[in-house]
Amino acid sequence: MLDLIHAYETYLTKVKQASANTVCSYLRDIRQFAEWLRGNENAELQDATQLNISDYLSHLRSDGKSGATVSRVLASLKNFYAYLVSTGFLEESPVGSDIHVDRGEKKLPQILTGKEVELLLAQPSGMDAKGLRDKAMLEVMYATGMRVTELIDLNVEDVNLELGIIKCTGPKKSRAIPLYPAALRALSVYIKEVRMVMVDDPTEKALFVNVGGSRMSRQGFWKILKHYQEKAGIEKDITPHTLRHSFAVHLLENGADLGSLQELMGHSDISSTQMYTHMVNQKLKSVYEKCHPKA
Repeated sequence: MLDLIHAYETYLTKVKQASANTVCSYLRDIRQFAEWLRGNENAELQDATQLNISDYLSHLRSDGKSGATVSRVLASLKNFYAYLVSTGFLEESPVGSDIHVDRGEKKLPQILTGKEVELLLAQPSGMDAKGLRDKAMLEVMYATGMRVTELIDLNVEDVNLELGIIKCTGPKKSRAIPLYPAALRALSVYIKEVRMVMVDDPTEKALFVNVGGSRMSRQGFWKILKHYQEKAGIEKDITPHTLRHSFAVHLLENGADLGSLQELMGHSDISSTQMYTHMVNQKLKSVYEKCHPKA
């Protein structure tokens, strides 16, 4: 079983070039199913039946998992068993075409208003190294709409201060993203005055580092963001992706076209970008219903 999972991990990483987050999510779902299968059916992954799949999904629902979560697990298992069939390990996938999951109402991502963004970005006001680093990270995050993994994977060589752009390497392609003046100033101060003070090893490539001098982690940035959210008194549940969503919606609201936004976001499929058009339309509808005297 471990060999099957390891082979699939290699396939996702090397062939499909899936992001680290996607690989982690798929493997977690598969391992949890394998554990349930072994404990409840005394069977291994390669022995699973369609009934086992259905029973497991029912177990997840009865355990209080959301429709979106159960749907994601089904997709993980479907892709895994499709891989086993394609490699000849299995003749048929146990994930039948008649297995469906009701995802329920899909919630739109939460975004910040322009005022909330300004309030958040104003919080790292200290002139110490940590405050200047945090200021640069938040400004770059909102200026570029990067995924958090892309942000922490940045290296110093990815920044061109003279041109005011950052090279961002996404799951499937790289893109160059411009920085607005305030973000460029904050990043310039961090690179020229702060970073080398924080880094112990002069050969360290990471752009953003923690207090120990090594590359910032996803968890580290999440804690930084939550700290400034609380400091700003913003009651919305902010995640690193909230800044990415806010970046996209604010650009559309100010006249950006979908094609340009797709390039800036690093979406391979424009359908992913079109979600933000729906969010803008929903916001306009809400404003109309709230403000129109006849609504």
